[in-house]
Amino acid sequence: MLDETKYPVLSKIDIPAQIKELDLKQLKQLCKDVREYMVDTISEIGGHFGGGLGAVELTVAIHKVFNAPHDLIVWDTGHQAYPHKILTGRKEALKRIRRYGGISGFLKRSESEYDTFGAGHASTSISAALGMAVARDIKKENRKVIAVIGDGAMTGGIAYEAMNNSGLRKSDLIVVLNDNNMSIAPNVWQISNYFTEMITHPDYNKFKGQIWDLTGKLDTFGDRMRKIASRLEHGIKAVVTPGMLFEALGFRYFGPVNGHNVHQLIRIFEQVKDFKGPILVHAITEKGKGYAPAEEDHQKLHASTPFDKITGKAIKKAGTPPAYTKIFGLAMTDIVKNNPKVVGITAAMPDGTGLDELQKVFPNNFFDVGIAEEHAVTFAAGLATQKIIPVVSIYSTFLQRAIDQIIHDVALQKLHVVFVLDRAGLVGADGPTHHGTFDLTYLRMIPGMIIMAPKDESELRDMVYTAVEHCEGPVAVRYPRGSALGVPLKEGFEKIPVGKSERLINGEDVALLAVGSMVEYSIKAAELLKQNGITAEVINMRYVKPLDSEILDAVAEKFPKIVTLEENSLPGGFGSGVLEYFAKKNFKNDILRVGIPDKFIDHGTQQELHKELEIDPEGIAAKVKLFVGSKNIRREVFV
Repeated sequence: MLDETKYPVLSKIDIPAQIKELDLKQLKQLCKDVREYMVDTISEIGGHFGGGLGAVELTVAIHKVFNAPHDLIVWDTGHQAYPHKILTGRKEALKRIRRYGGISGFLKRSESEYDTFGAGHASTSISAALGMAVARDIKKENRKVIAVIGDGAMTGGIAYEAMNNSGLRKSDLIVVLNDNNMSIAPNVWQISNYFTEMITHPDYNKFKGQIWDLTGKLDTFGDRMRKIASRLEHGIKAVVTPGMLFEALGFRYFGPVNGHNVHQLIRIFEQVKDFKGPILVHAITEKGKGYAPAEEDHQKLHASTPFDKITGKAIKKAGTPPAYTKIFGLAMTDIVKNNPKVVGITAAMPDGTGLDELQKVFPNNFFDVGIAEEHAVTFAAGLATQKIIPVVSIYSTFLQRAIDQIIHDVALQKLHVVFVLDRAGLVGADGPTHHGTFDLTYLRMIPGMIIMAPKDESELRDMVYTAVEHCEGPVAVRYPRGSALGVPLKEGFEKIPVGKSERLINGEDVALLAVGSMVEYSIKAAELLKQNGITAEVINMRYVKPLDSEILDAVAEKFPKIVTLEENSLPGGFGSGVLEYFAKKNFKNDILRVGIPDKFIDHGTQQELHKELEIDPEGIAAKVKLFVGSKNIRREVFV
């Protein structure tokens, strides 16, 4: 139970309906309580932070005015929705958010009736909300539909596709733009607030409706009067508000309003909630509001591991090797230093992908295109046509959004674009929306694609170098989230021959063919197997495509039993490629595939999830021991 003295109002709120009973003074205290509770909790366990702090008043006002879960509130991603979780019966559960067995860090329909749409990828809220609004109309229901989207998510093209469709359909829909970019100057606020108060006031809208009806009866003269009135209203809006674009898309625009004035937010939501057609309310907020370290460094505390509550500095374990992300970023800087035709491209994640290192040293060779993965890939393709070598660094899960562009714009034209996939495999606390478990499958099917996966940070550097300097056509390099292994890094780079693997351990009983993060696990599993009298040969395959046919032929001849290991979904992955090769060669070996099963994996630490799926060293050793001991030939298709 929450401390009533520390959180006097929040401690009494279990469902949004209780918020409706609060007066303005209590609402302001509730906002203060929610913000303090977030700081107290997330500083201890980590999580997405800055966006939620900036959305506290918005969340309270929305739940004050609208009737969730009857009214449908769609949050874009989950970064801004921690206050929503706190106010919808999950304040105690917040203490285990993103932890194994705890609640998700994103919206999840199976978690709460208040989470109307699951979302971990940005820019989807308006499309989903429009679908719900149209469904409401088909079923002739009486309920409001509200989408809450951040300004960052508005860089995604799907948001504008949805707005365009909404404007054409004219369904009743309210979009709340949570704008924490601070792009509106302070002296604009009072004018905008006054204008917004005017155009949302019931008397104004009643008068406007009467004039519209009257002029409709005056034939040609009335039509001219309507056009003049419409132009006057739109002209004023275009001058004193940034809403001209939204109006052009068919939305009635209101704002900008102070997103931290809960009284003003409640009043404007009350005024627009019964308006017909698509409505956009533009709220200006500050990311990290109410917590000084987050206000001062918005990117740093967007999401964080546990941190010191006073300073905001992350609590790090001593002696931890640098992250793979950092290693990649520094490698890119070294590569560009020697080849100025190489550029780095990211989709709103310079820090998350390590390209912030390149941005600092070579800003002219760095491009952040916003949350626009499709554009990032085709932009890279355009660069490649002019002999520039683009390195597109995007999380594995987000690159899924650009599969068509990879195939049509890059691979079909045999353009030399390098894709570097951060967070490949199980990412841990962010869960199923962010696990990078499908990239080997969706990339392996593309003709001409070269795919690499390093066993450690030294090999990562060499693979990026090889992909940039010694390959043609599309190339992909995938690496896992988290700290690297801590192996020494040599000066400079070394080319890794395309399609060539390396034998790490000689064995006689079984062959372990591993890629990427599974190489280190296979080495440890081989040590455990040795204690049970089983000698395993461990091979770092390096390339998922093309496969090393020479080593596969040799392994097929030497070992009746072969195991493939990957941190990717088993259908269509590395193991499938090996099976296809063996089928083509008519080899009859007994093959066991170890990897991620054909299902979505929940959140938890990477170690916890590896153990659950039995793809950690102990799990691998147990599977291999059972496999080697079996007498019947069995081709494991999905494990």
